[in-house]
Amino acid sequence: MRKNQSADLRKPGILESYYQVLIQEGLEGASIGKIADRLNIHPSLIIHYFKTKERMKLALVDLLVEKYKAPEFLSLDHIEDDEERFNALMETIFSFEWSRTVDPGVHFGFYYLSFRSEAIQERFKQMFKELRDHLQDQVAYFSSKGIIKVRDSQKAADIVVTLMEGLEFHSQFLATGTPFQVFAQTAKETAILVLKSGQI
Repeated sequence: MRKNQSADLRKPGILESYYQVLIQEGLEGASIGKIADRLNIHPSLIIHYFKTKERMKLALVDLLVEKYKAPEFLSLDHIEDDEERFNALMETIFSFEWSRTVDPGVHFGFYYLSFRSEAIQERFKQMFKELRDHLQDQVAYFSSKGIIKVRDSQKAADIVVTLMEGLEFHSQFLATGTPFQVFAQTAKETAILVLKSGQI
């Protein structure tokens, strides 16, 4: 029992260290040795807890999924006015802070790995599905209140998630020095226009 408790305490710290090493070194530069050096422990201790690097990688994906969910951002029930809460939701999911709940380099690194690992792909699918399902429920609710006008709430939620996820792509490849929030504002306004158009 004591051994299991020790592992439960150690594993989150090792995974957070792995995450930080990935931010600094990238997938190609990360190693168990560098993770161990950051924690000032012997590499064999990491192997002891996770058995293989692949299992540690999957455990990190699970941690990233939890970071991505970011419930602290989506807890908007304290806003009583429906239109105000809708605007707060849109402002949140198109914000820089929301976009960086997971470091984009790490996010896209594991996105790449998802094409080669069925286990990682399944975790990514579940992650995006949970966000899409949450937004679908929100879209249906706000539509029922007349704040927006949507016939197909799932399709509408798909469009919002796609616009939101495209912000990092734009920031990395198309922004040419323009601050993140400039295009994010355009994306948010486009999403709201679509949701209010009655075309979906």
